[in-house]
Amino acid sequence: MIDMRRFKKTKAQLSMEYMTIMGFVILITIPLTLIYYHYSNTTADEISMNQLMQITRKIADSADSVYYLGKPSEITVKIFMPHGVQSVNITHNEISFTIMTVSGLSDIVASTNVNVSGTIPISRGIHFINLKAEDYYVNISGS
Repeated sequence: MIDMRRFKKTKAQLSMEYMTIMGFVILITIPLTLIYYHYSNTTADEISMNQLMQITRKIADSADSVYYLGKPSEITVKIFMPHGVQSVNITHNEISFTIMTVSGLSDIVASTNVNVSGTIPISRGIHFINLKAEDYYVNISGS
């Protein structure tokens, strides 16, 4: 015959052991989740920053090339604008992008040998940037 008092003690002990194990699992899972979230955001920011550096350099190099080819010259550059771009500033001989990262706003700047002016869309996605040589500058426009 089964002793019910002993059976209840065993059942209570199993419940306590289960709760203890689940507590340890939660204590380990929460910090690991936070670490994963931090590193994934940091990596995503680094990728966006590197993409933006390549875009900035590509536009600046293309502007120099178009200008030195002369006035009727024109080129279209295909770019993928990453997430988080806040603004674009194209003035004199400088192209600068401002991007929002986990650590705050960051500026990415590229200088050109020629004067540039125009606008570039900042929405995420694929854009075609048209660079056209004018008399004393390069006009940059995007779609």
